[in-house]
Amino acid sequence: MEAANLSVATTGVALPLGPEACSSSSSPSPGGVAGSTPGGPSLPGREPPFSVFTVLVVTLLVLLIAATFLWNLLVLATILRVRAFHRVPHNLVASTAVSDVLVAALVMPLSLVSELSAGRRWRLGRSLCHVWISFDVLCCTASIWNVAAIALDRYWTITRHLQYTLRTRRRASVLMIALTWALSALIALAPLLFGWGEAYDARLQRCQVSQEPSYAIFSTCGAFYLPLGVVLFVYWKIYKAAKFRFGRRRRAVLPLPATVQVKAAPQEAERMFTVRGPQGSLQTSGDSGREQKEKRAAVMVGVLIGVFVLCWIPFFLTALISPLCACSLPPIWKSIFLWLGYSNSFFNPLIYTAFNKNYNNAFRSLFTKQR
Repeated sequence: MEAANLSVATTGVALPLGPEACSSSSSPSPGGVAGSTPGGPSLPGREPPFSVFTVLVVTLLVLLIAATFLWNLLVLATILRVRAFHRVPHNLVASTAVSDVLVAALVMPLSLVSELSAGRRWRLGRSLCHVWISFDVLCCTASIWNVAAIALDRYWTITRHLQYTLRTRRRASVLMIALTWALSALIALAPLLFGWGEAYDARLQRCQVSQEPSYAIFSTCGAFYLPLGVVLFVYWKIYKAAKFRFGRRRRAVLPLPATVQVKAAPQEAERMFTVRGPQGSLQTSGDSGREQKEKRAAVMVGVLIGVFVLCWIPFFLTALISPLCACSLPPIWKSIFLWLGYSNSFFNPLIYTAFNKNYNNAFRSLFTKQR
């Protein structure tokens, strides 16, 4: 969805950035699609196309595309093959992996090709231009909203673990996935459905997301600022809940008579053992395993949100401000912001697996069976 923005942003940029890279839809970028090549600080079509810096940058971007595609594909293959993953919250992770795989397969390569062309001209025709930009906005927006859905799922799991049963989680996750892709499709197809600006300029051979100021506001808010508000609110609530629980556990030692009580909660998968002595009481909960999982989930959500904000906020700030103020950053920075946003699709699966031992075990078993 930032493809367009970045395409504009990358005009004359040294980095090879495609016009519709992920940010295209989210923010129609104001910078026009000028000729920019991936090479050095600026490799316009007239300059030598293959400097050492250009080759280095292109190589790094190709590696980023390949790693993003393969890593998300591995996550999808693992979820499909391991039965234990055929439930919430792994369907949310699978939805995110699908959007990120599509970003790597359909958006990033064409963005790179456009950047490498002389003058960043689009020579593939109007129809393919519309398809490219639509997928750019659709996949990037879906990836962003999937992150918000995962954060919401973790929040409800931590704060409402009794009411948020497995059946409820299944229904909630299916609804969130449907809304994510429906909203993403609306943002991506709005210019085509409602004539909200034109993506392709035949005279200039330029392909970029609609630069209409009203669409820039609509797309950036719907694709980034709204989900950003959701994830920040969710993490604040998770932090408050964790702080409250920690304070409650510290007050668990109370002066009581010497007794030993064992309480069992059959309807909850937990046992609480309270050992009380002459000087106080100490509670050890069989529920501690669940609390450890909640702690890891909270940390994972924090890291996921932190990386998400760092990757996308530079691009979307530029995408929103540029069309409204008729000002523009240097093309090199626009290109950097565009590919920084793309890189979020690479970091997402790394964060999921780093905080989930089940994925690491599944990966090992997956490759072991193939031998």
